[in-house]
Amino acid sequence: MKDEIVNRVANSKLVTIDLEDYYPKGQRILFDIKDWLYEGFVLREKDFRAQVSEFDWNQYEGSYVALTCSSDAIIPGWAYMLLSIQLESVAKKVVIGDLEQLETSIYQDIINNLDVSAFTDKPIIIKGCANKPVPQNAYIMLSNKLKPLAKSIMYGEACSSVPLFKKK
Repeated sequence: MKDEIVNRVANSKLVTIDLEDYYPKGQRILFDIKDWLYEGFVLREKDFRAQVSEFDWNQYEGSYVALTCSSDAIIPGWAYMLLSIQLESVAKKVVIGDLEQLETSIYQDIINNLDVSAFTDKPIIIKGCANKPVPQNAYIMLSNKLKPLAKSIMYGEACSSVPLFKKK
């Protein structure tokens, strides 16, 4: 066939990294301690400790948990620490903050442990447009980790990528 269509992208040395491929399974839970406070604003240590000790923490088995307080109460640091000690044996990860901060922390661990040696001197495309909640910070962390090794870094899809970095 004279006018055969050739997929030049598939035949190129471009390496595509899709952060969505690294998205770990596990339920994400926002644990709001507001309901454990007296009138939603005051942390009474004795009552709080009783609720912590009586609570069934096993329901968070294999989950990722973000600890927060949605009221304007001032929560002492030890309260979050007490909760995290209970969750440590059942949850995969516990952070203080919202669900976006939780996802950022999860991806920070993933990217820190990612072996990027295979990307040395390669042109790389970091795929965008994820269907899963990949945080924007994950793209920054990944590009910073790849920059010392990569020949070039682009963002998007092979057919319409945005150049970000090219080694001189």
